[in-house]
Amino acid sequence: MSSTSPVRNRLPYVAPRIAQAALERARLTVVPRRRTRAPRVPFVTFVSVILLGGVIGLLMFNTSMQQASFRETALRKQATDLGAQQEALEMDLQSLNDPAHVAAAAEKLGMVTPSTAAGVLHLGSGEISGDPQPATGADRLPLEQPGPQRPSFLDPPPVKQKVKPATDGVPATVQ
Repeated sequence: MSSTSPVRNRLPYVAPRIAQAALERARLTVVPRRRTRAPRVPFVTFVSVILLGGVIGLLMFNTSMQQASFRETALRKQATDLGAQQEALEMDLQSLNDPAHVAAAAEKLGMVTPSTAAGVLHLGSGEISGDPQPATGADRLPLEQPGPQRPSFLDPPPVKQKVKPATDGVPATVQ
């Protein structure tokens, strides 16, 4: 019995040829290695310049912020001082505008309040209506009005008591 088939007989001859062709295609050739280094100096210089610029920029920004902070503190202190000074000046102005102070200053200058009716000057025509009289020192009104009178029931008459003098070792008694 012949168990050999024509395909099987052909296989030993075909396989080596296919293998040979595959080997030919798959064979690698050695490429000579060329050691070329990329220039590292420009890259390192570029990165160093960027880092140095960033650090210098941050230092300048920090210095600027600190100067602005000091300036802000000085301006706040100046604003506080000026606010206190303004408040003190306003209080002085209020005390100077007080009617009692103005009246005392006018009296010190010799001015008096007139007790007679004053005349009215009409600005359009220039005429004076009424009977104006000059004020004299006798017309002076007191600047400080007297205080209110105390009611009589709050001010009772004093109580008087007689004291008997002590005689012969007997203490004094109140009658």
